[in-house]
Amino acid sequence: MRSGSNPLSSLFFPKTAYKSPSMALIVQKFGGTSVANIERIRNVAERVKREIAAGNQVVVVLSAMSGVTNQLVDYCGQVSPLLTPEALAEYDAVVSTGEQVTVGLLALVLQAQGVPARSWLGWQVPIRSDDTFSKARIDTIDAEALHKALKAGVLPVIPGFQGVTADGRITTLGRGGSDTSAVAIAAALKADRCDIYTDVDGVYTTDPRIVSKARKLNKVAYEEMLEMASLGAKVLQTRSVEMAMKHHVRVQVLSSFSFEPGTMLVEEEEVLERRLITGIAYSRGDARVTLREVPDSPGVAAKVFGPLAEQEINVDMIVQNVNADGKATDITFTVPRTELDRTTAAIKALNIGKFTTDANVAKISVIGVGMKTHSGIAQKMFQVLAEKNINILVISTSEIKISVLIDEAYTELAIRALHTAYGLDGE
Repeated sequence: MRSGSNPLSSLFFPKTAYKSPSMALIVQKFGGTSVANIERIRNVAERVKREIAAGNQVVVVLSAMSGVTNQLVDYCGQVSPLLTPEALAEYDAVVSTGEQVTVGLLALVLQAQGVPARSWLGWQVPIRSDDTFSKARIDTIDAEALHKALKAGVLPVIPGFQGVTADGRITTLGRGGSDTSAVAIAAALKADRCDIYTDVDGVYTTDPRIVSKARKLNKVAYEEMLEMASLGAKVLQTRSVEMAMKHHVRVQVLSSFSFEPGTMLVEEEEVLERRLITGIAYSRGDARVTLREVPDSPGVAAKVFGPLAEQEINVDMIVQNVNADGKATDITFTVPRTELDRTTAAIKALNIGKFTTDANVAKISVIGVGMKTHSGIAQKMFQVLAEKNINILVISTSEIKISVLIDEAYTELAIRALHTAYGLDGE
C-alpha cells in the first residue's frame, strides 16, 4: 500500500491563521523564465517588495531556472536510461535540486535588500505526498511553521514541484508541478489569492501566436480553465486548476515582465459577462490508435483498456463502431504521443486484431460554460471545419466543451476559422 493515501481534501488547515485584519496574504509563484538568471531573480525580489509595500503578507513559491530541470532529467537519462521504480526515487532526488538553488538565491537577494526572508525545502514545511515518484500527489501540508514565520515577520520562500513521503524520501510532482505546489500552499495557508507569474500576461481566447486577434480574458471560471488546461492550453497545469476549484482558491495569472492586470480564476457566477464560448484550445501531443475487426463480445473494451490503465497510460477520446455483421467492432482512441510506443507494445501483447497508429493528428477544442444553455455549438463547429475542407477523425464532448481530432497539418487553419466563427476576434 502506498504511503500517504489521504485525498486532496485532507490538506491541513490550521484552526487559526495569523493575518492582520488590514492585510491580505498573497502567495506569489514565479515560473522558470521568471527566475532564469540573477537579473530576473532580482526582478522577482522587486515584485515581492512591491506587494509588501502595498501592506500585504507574502509567501513565495519558485520553479527552477528555465532549462535546469531539463538538464537534470538529461543527466539521469545518461546514467540510467530505463528508470525502474527504485531508480525513480533517485531521479526525484536529482531533479528536485533545481528549485533548491532558486529559493536560496531569492532569499539571499531579499535579505540583502532588507527583507527578512528564509528559504524552505519541501520536507521542511513539510509538504507530504504519496510515493509515486516523478509524478507524486500532495496529501497534506502542515502550515503551522509557515504561519509562525509570517507572525515573526519572516517571508517564506518555498520550492515548487517537490514533496516528501511519509518515510522521508524526496518526491517530485511532475512537469508543471510548481503551479500545483503554489495553489496547495495557498489553500493550506488560507491565502486571499495565489498569483501565478509566467511569461504571458493572462489567459487568452486562444494562442495569440496563432491568432493575432486573440483577446485576454479578465475572468475565467474554474471549470472552463480546467478544460482549457487539460485540452492543451499551457498557461496553467491541470492539477493546479483542479485544486484551486476544489479549495476555492482565487488564482490570478499574470506576467513577470509587465504590470498589466492578469486573468482571475473565479467561481462561475462571478463571470458577469456571460460568454457563449470562452476559448479555443489545441493539442499537438496526441496520437490515434485504431483496432480493427476486434471480436464484438462482452468485456472486449475492458480487455483492451485494462493493460493501458495498469501502465498508467492515459486514454482520452474513444470511439467504437460495430461492423455491419455485428460480429466484429473497430475501436479508436487517443493517447499522449509520448506514450505511443508503450501503447503499441501493450496492444501487440493482446493479440486480438489488427491495429494502426497515427501520430500526425491534433485535437481542437471549443470551450465555454455557455454551452450548458445553448444549442447549435457543435453544428457550427462541424460546419466551419467542413467549409475549410477539414476532415474530422474523432469527436468527444462534455457539458462545456467539444473536441475533434483532425490532421495536424490543418491545426492553425482550424483554430483561426473557429475563433472568428464564434465571435472571439478582438480589435
